[in-house]
Amino acid sequence: MSKQSDCLFCKIARKEINAYEIYRDKAMVAFLDIAPIRPGHVQIIPLEHYAYFDDLPTDLAASMMQLGQRIAKVQKQICYVDRVALLFTGGDIPHAHAHLVPMHEKTDITSRRYIAEENITFCSTPRASGEELSAMAERLAQALGQKGVFLPNQV
Repeated sequence: MSKQSDCLFCKIARKEINAYEIYRDKAMVAFLDIAPIRPGHVQIIPLEHYAYFDDLPTDLAASMMQLGQRIAKVQKQICYVDRVALLFTGGDIPHAHAHLVPMHEKTDITSRRYIAEENITFCSTPRASGEELSAMAERLAQALGQKGVFLPNQV
């Protein structure tokens, strides 16, 4: 697959857009979500453009899962949680990506679709500050043995 010029995640992969990276290799990059469900929420993307999870080559999907397991072990320690959710949602951005969310509550990743009550107002998760993201990215990257991790000056 090729990179897409207007794809947000392709731009992150090419370092055209700043991201709080915690891991990068020749096939994928992991970075902090700027509007995290919980602190330490990480996304893993392939460097090449694949629109959805089922488009990924099997070996790349397996590598993303292996990296997810590695990151989850670090998240458990750093975020003081017993479990981490791994999700391939296929939602907002058509570039295959996995979310790793430290689970503080069992409802941290519950979809709005399951709520049966009416007249409920939802809001987006707030954007984390640059300081919060930098500190978390440095801790996760260090625990993963990453050196020279790209941290933006501003987001």
